[in-house]
Amino acid sequence: MLYQGQSIRVEAVEEGLFNLVFDNQNESINKLDQATLGELREAVTQLSARDDLKGVMFSSAKSCFIVGADIKEFNQMFSHEEEAIVAALMELNQIFNTIEDLPCPTVTAINGIALGGGFELCLSTDYRVMADGAKVGLPEVKLGIYPGWGGTVRLPRLIGVDNANEWICGGVEKRAAAALKDGAADAVVAVEQVQEAALDLLRNCIAGKFDYMARREEKKSPIKLNQIEQMMAFESAKGYIGGKAGPHYPAPLAALKTIQKHANLPRDKALPIEAKGFAKLAKNDVTRALVGLFLKDQAIKKITGKYEAQAEPVKMAAVLGAGIMGGGVAYQSASKGTPILMKDIAEPALQLGLDEANKLLGGQLKRKRIDAAKMAQVINRITPTLSYGDFDRVDLVVEAVVENPNVKKAVLAETEKHLPEGAVLTSNTSTISITDLATALEKPENFCGMHFFNPVHKMPLVEVIRGEKTSESAIARTVAYAKAMGKTPIVVNDCPGFLVNRILFPYFGGFSALLSDGADFRRIDKVMERFGWPMGPAYLLDVVGVDTAHHADRVMAAGFPDRMEHEGENIIDRMFKLERFGQKNAKGFYRYEMDRKGKPKKLPDDSVDALLDGVVGSAREFTDEEIIERMMVPLCIETVRCLEDDIVASPAEADMGLIMGIGFPPFLGGPLHYLDKMGLDNFCNMAAKYEALGPLYQPTEKMKQMAAAGETYFG
Repeated sequence: MLYQGQSIRVEAVEEGLFNLVFDNQNESINKLDQATLGELREAVTQLSARDDLKGVMFSSAKSCFIVGADIKEFNQMFSHEEEAIVAALMELNQIFNTIEDLPCPTVTAINGIALGGGFELCLSTDYRVMADGAKVGLPEVKLGIYPGWGGTVRLPRLIGVDNANEWICGGVEKRAAAALKDGAADAVVAVEQVQEAALDLLRNCIAGKFDYMARREEKKSPIKLNQIEQMMAFESAKGYIGGKAGPHYPAPLAALKTIQKHANLPRDKALPIEAKGFAKLAKNDVTRALVGLFLKDQAIKKITGKYEAQAEPVKMAAVLGAGIMGGGVAYQSASKGTPILMKDIAEPALQLGLDEANKLLGGQLKRKRIDAAKMAQVINRITPTLSYGDFDRVDLVVEAVVENPNVKKAVLAETEKHLPEGAVLTSNTSTISITDLATALEKPENFCGMHFFNPVHKMPLVEVIRGEKTSESAIARTVAYAKAMGKTPIVVNDCPGFLVNRILFPYFGGFSALLSDGADFRRIDKVMERFGWPMGPAYLLDVVGVDTAHHADRVMAAGFPDRMEHEGENIIDRMFKLERFGQKNAKGFYRYEMDRKGKPKKLPDDSVDALLDGVVGSAREFTDEEIIERMMVPLCIETVRCLEDDIVASPAEADMGLIMGIGFPPFLGGPLHYLDKMGLDNFCNMAAKYEALGPLYQPTEKMKQMAAAGETYFG
């Protein structure tokens, strides 16, 4: 053994050939934290000093290669001044340069995931051999930064500027076949053959069959494009990348400009340019927000992982109600490998559910994400039924019938009689009290809420709602099932609207109040979309469904009459009375027509203004700032109330719930991050301007105390 550390060891393979193995002894994955980088520096230094060195393979003893850098440590580095960040990056780059400059051929055996800094390490070797199931990429733009360990320098020189723009500016992850096609991999083999193939490549280099120095020189030299070719490659990409990234995410364009800036320079002069641009992005508010979201996501994974560890797996599920929602739940369960019964009381409803699943699978087939055999396999996991005959082998049931407490209670009570001991019964209600629904059951401890968001296959969040008598084992199994379905579950306590809808309706309350004061709904939509929301409130109501929103609005008003009850008719009441339900019947605040892909296309409807007479006040101009403040203040205060009322357990879960549930702008980091960034004192002063609008605009006493003490939600 040439070298042995906690994360790295170096083994002799044969005379002059060595294997540098990443094998973190303290974790199930490999990552490039400071300790591992220190060991890498030492190991490579020892290798470079050997007189008998002929070749080095870099490999992993884990199922992944290297998942990337340690984001927590990165985040700590971001708190330093730009000059210090640049210096730290250049010091780390020296490790990768030493690998690239070793006096022998080098190859990486990529057996699994190699992302971010892990893939930048791969790029520093002369060749890369990938397992056919491995994935590589540079996803740093998703954190508001770009590759900082030579990725923007080496990749464009290896695979060309156009390909590198897609990889780096898009933050995409590439499977082995795509990486081979683009030139980022040199060979693709079965995972069990990766190391032998890599060693064979080294032996061929030693024998002179491959010119590894020519490959190395290409990565270290300027990009081989003349000025005209460079202008075409970079300038044409700016509009596309800028348009796709949008105005709130600067990293993709910054990455492109950095590549352009160092295109004519050799490696050692290009790396400082990369480091300076990286340091500037690292100090950006968007980066803080996006890195914060990554860390919050990791925290939620730890929380749900503890539930998973104590849960019995769901081997067979069932969904009650075979409409669009039921069909979506069935599709999601089956596509992720859990067989599911889909029960309804009528054949046409069952067919509707199957049609929904077939439509979703057909889209996957058309986009070549699955083949016909896989589609058939998934469909075969969905068993439509009109009876409870097979429910004696079900581990968990999702009730997804009409949003009516009496109907739900009757269905839940009937279903409970047919379930085996210990099976969990859940309700996909969006507003109805879980504690109340449980009164119809003999074993309320086996019952909880499992609130999916529509459309099920796209929305990542599932609210798992704990009722007063729900057992921890029921919560654990429901969380485990949600994760098995590929969703992110957040456990919340019972209240009207739970977490997401409870917070969403004060936002809609702000919207209604603006309209009653004379604002134009189209202008509000445009302002809020420019602010960063994927859709404005009027468009969102059309997508959610005005009939659904009307029902939820009444539940919220009854649950929180002090601030969510309203006198007289509001905008949701009027649209409901007019039966303008939004996309589901092609008319709402806007009108809708199907486009070529069968998706509803939003179009203006000039008839709406006259229909809203009486609930929209005399026309009045509002500044963008007024609109944003009047929309955001109620939402932020209600998020705080949910935290203070113990509806949600942590600020991280509150922020992630709103981002995944209703599309809160990720670059703002979530409502509580948004408050921290603004400062609670500034927020309370802003809210004071609107206190005459009522309790929705009045911060809690604890918020005021925290503001006076200069406290934050994330410390």
